[in-house]
Amino acid sequence: MAKPAVVVVGADKGGVGKTTVSRTLLDYFSANNVPTRAFDTESPRGTLKRFHPDITEIVDMTTTADQMKIFDTLNAVSPSVTVIDVRAGLLSPALASLRDIGFLDAAKAGQITFAVFHILGPSIASLEEIAETAGFMTGAKYFLVKNFINDTQFFQWDQSTYNSYFHRIKDATELTIPKLNEMAYEQVEVSSVPFLKFVANKGISDDAANYSFVLRGYVRHWLANVWSEFDRIRLTDIVGSKPVTRNSEK
Repeated sequence: MAKPAVVVVGADKGGVGKTTVSRTLLDYFSANNVPTRAFDTESPRGTLKRFHPDITEIVDMTTTADQMKIFDTLNAVSPSVTVIDVRAGLLSPALASLRDIGFLDAAKAGQITFAVFHILGPSIASLEEIAETAGFMTGAKYFLVKNFINDTQFFQWDQSTYNSYFHRIKDATELTIPKLNEMAYEQVEVSSVPFLKFVANKGISDDAANYSFVLRGYVRHWLANVWSEFDRIRLTDIVGSKPVTRNSEK
């Protein structure tokens, strides 16, 4: 059995678009035929589950029982990758819990592949999270994600201030998520389908839909740019999956 891989997506600050990034990851793994399951920690009402209901379970990551649902089953389920969409304000506490249960030690020992996508907003408060999470990153692949989903200018201060935060963690890798056309983003939200299904003009049950050709074009172009970032960091290699012919429409 392949070594399990756990991908945590989160932020301590709200409104930075972490679930959007989780959705692009699930679409990326799907297109690359990487078996994946997901956990939505916005209990009891999940957002990620609305778009990926078949592979997503809503959990309360602050409870021991739900932590067991996630981590006691890593070697007992067929999907090789587990994506955890951590609700706003819970990233640091979640990482502390992973430390306390011995998960970080297991990752450091090479028993589990662990990656963290830390979604950053364009503010000093968001950047200051980096220092808080630094102590948990030993043994993890750490990605600092600049998400432009809210159409703001990132880090409107001098480069030295920017570097003083981004260079605090050794081997951290920067990723950029470009902005998606607002009307296209809103239409995907209303449709409640994965980005891939929207592009393929498919409904919730894979029935033919009637989404705008123009808006589907915007989503297709944007998703390709996001996936190029995932390709750049060799994400399929990181999670231990062999490259395959990409399935662009599911």
